[in-house]
Amino acid sequence: MALRPDEFYDHAVAAADGERRLPLARMTGWDISPFDPAGLRVAPLRPPVLPEPARHGEDPSDCDACRDRDEGIWFNDHWRLARISGVGVPLVLMLYPRDHYDMADLPDELAAELGLLSTRIVRHIQALPHVSRAHVYRVGDGGAHLHVWFFARPEGQTQLYGSWLVIWDDLLPEYPADVAVADAEIVADALVASHGGHRSSAG
Repeated sequence: MALRPDEFYDHAVAAADGERRLPLARMTGWDISPFDPAGLRVAPLRPPVLPEPARHGEDPSDCDACRDRDEGIWFNDHWRLARISGVGVPLVLMLYPRDHYDMADLPDELAAELGLLSTRIVRHIQALPHVSRAHVYRVGDGGAHLHVWFFARPEGQTQLYGSWLVIWDDLLPEYPADVAVADAEIVADALVASHGGHRSSAG
């Protein structure tokens, strides 16, 4: 059984300094880190908050993802794919079920389709010129409606490898929107060909 919230906190704080600051992560020393470790400090670890605050959309009647169920670049009866604007990497897409599900309550048929869709979206993103990898993320702490992120890593930018990519994305200047829109349309067309559904010019 996992540690209780108070046990987890006490265990972590035992490794911290007098201000409850843990040592810098080993990741900050990796050559792909966007930060110079000199001068970096870890924020003090705060005690657990119980009960946890509600995520956005816990009530489907107040869920933005449900309200936007017809917004995006590609759709079928169960899923929609949207382009996220204002990012620093070549392309960021997000896949949502059109109905209100989180990953743990996704029906088996939709769970199976999620696997196929995710694989096909990755293939189509990686087929774009000058994109080396498509990273896939599911977190779910902020929103109760399932949303799966797809980040395109630009070719040749080996410092953007791995788990730091989302941080680099936040640091980079905004990628040219016209290029991202055109690439999103290529991915949507390829998804229509490989998985069915239909494309939209919105997104």
